[in-house]
Amino acid sequence: MSKKKHFELDQPLRHPDHHRPVSRRDFLGQGFRTGMATILGGSIFSMFANPRNAHAALSSDLEDLRIINGGPCDVSAKGAEKIPFICFDLAGGANIAGSNVLVGKQGGQMDFLGTAGYNKQGLPGDMIPSAGTGFVNTDLGLAFHSDSGMLRGILEKISSGTAAATNGAVIPARSENDTGNNPHNPMYGINKAGANGSLLALIGSRSSDSGGNSMAPSAMINPEVRPTKVDRPSDVTGLVDVGDLVGLLSQDDTVAVMESMYRISNAKLSRVNTRVSADTVIKDMLRCGYMKSADLADRFGNPADLNPEADPDIVGPSGIFTSAELSGDGEFRKTASAMKLVVEGYAGAGTITMGGYDYHTGDRATGEIRDLRAGRCIGACLEYAARRNQSLMIYVFSDGSVFSNGMIDDSVEGRGKGVWTGDNQQTAASFFLVYNPAGRPQLLGGSVDEQARHQQLGFMRSSGDVETTSSPAANNVNLLVETVVLNYLALHGEQDSFAKLFPNHGLGTLIDTMTAFAPIR
Repeated sequence: MSKKKHFELDQPLRHPDHHRPVSRRDFLGQGFRTGMATILGGSIFSMFANPRNAHAALSSDLEDLRIINGGPCDVSAKGAEKIPFICFDLAGGANIAGSNVLVGKQGGQMDFLGTAGYNKQGLPGDMIPSAGTGFVNTDLGLAFHSDSGMLRGILEKISSGTAAATNGAVIPARSENDTGNNPHNPMYGINKAGANGSLLALIGSRSSDSGGNSMAPSAMINPEVRPTKVDRPSDVTGLVDVGDLVGLLSQDDTVAVMESMYRISNAKLSRVNTRVSADTVIKDMLRCGYMKSADLADRFGNPADLNPEADPDIVGPSGIFTSAELSGDGEFRKTASAMKLVVEGYAGAGTITMGGYDYHTGDRATGEIRDLRAGRCIGACLEYAARRNQSLMIYVFSDGSVFSNGMIDDSVEGRGKGVWTGDNQQTAASFFLVYNPAGRPQLLGGSVDEQARHQQLGFMRSSGDVETTSSPAANNVNLLVETVVLNYLALHGEQDSFAKLFPNHGLGTLIDTMTAFAPIR
């Protein structure tokens, strides 16, 4: 019998040099697992303070409460109107530097590493991205290896126009291998920077404090905006539940009934003394509860309107995913659900965790197949933003990384590249992409050389290892998160507020140095 050449896409990864998986993170990183709060309208008739006084009426008298952002009952339909933000948490220690996104020395991505450095990052001598070799692709602004699995996946899902309006930056930075204890997740910081949604602040594909595999920096965590778990279309439609009344009445009649509930209860509360010191606060909370129920029924009386599977831009003959892709791959369903909520503004930011990226399995094919799928998911988010004429920031990270010992996998899926031999945090990096409907985001810097240094925030040694003194983020995952949040603020022209929002930040005087792009808003 012939020996199996690689692991299938969703097959668990068993490593003889790893302990048996015992934690959720172990199971996720090795692919044994693929990587909810609910907003309620309430039980309708039980909410009436006096049902005999119910009478439907027009809503004009309630508009100030309903739509004025920051009013007594803040139920703005548009959220914070900040740039949507999605991060991909590749659990297990994926390769990013070299074989996917190019990372160079002090001069930037095109200040190429040595042959041994690229060999360590999985590229044999005849595939290194040196000058004139043809192994550099800049279709997305950010330079990728031309045979990158992630790049191939992204380009499968996006149009040439979407690619031309995209740019990115890479951050060489060490993080611990195979652990969720890296405080990698930036979503609380992104929320503090202003990201919010019309339904909820944050979503994540896992039921964790960060919404993903890796933790969030403890200093940034805000329990009030803990991510809501969303990893499938039913989670999206389940976010809005207005009870059975919509099935019994038309949507307009349902809204009218709920508005009547507000008026009746408001009149009742005006005649009641709760005998509590916070009387006004309690009454406002009750009033706004009724008002928000009416608003939910008005905007989301048909939860199917939120269903990514019913969105022709997401699935179908002209959709980003085919029906077979969406029905047959849970990672695609997870991505479709998150991008629908975030890009449409229902959520301010989201984490998509993808498992099985601890792929140092003694072959190259296993990792290539999984990188390709991650790229397809990243590309789907970019393309959906383009179809919605909405800007988007995507951040990709993993807990640790891998290295190659130079052996070659000549199988079809191995593509003649170096096998992934084991974990190595020294070769780690993260990157982000920004889509701007108005055109490709512009790098800071008055010259090509300066722009190159803003596109690569830090650098690697010729040996293919992170130079740990090259940036504040290079050897500190907390500061890597701060760098990402800083760049999110900078896209809005708000980098000056970074020090006010995060007074104990660790970027020192290097805020300008660690910023990649000019504002796009």
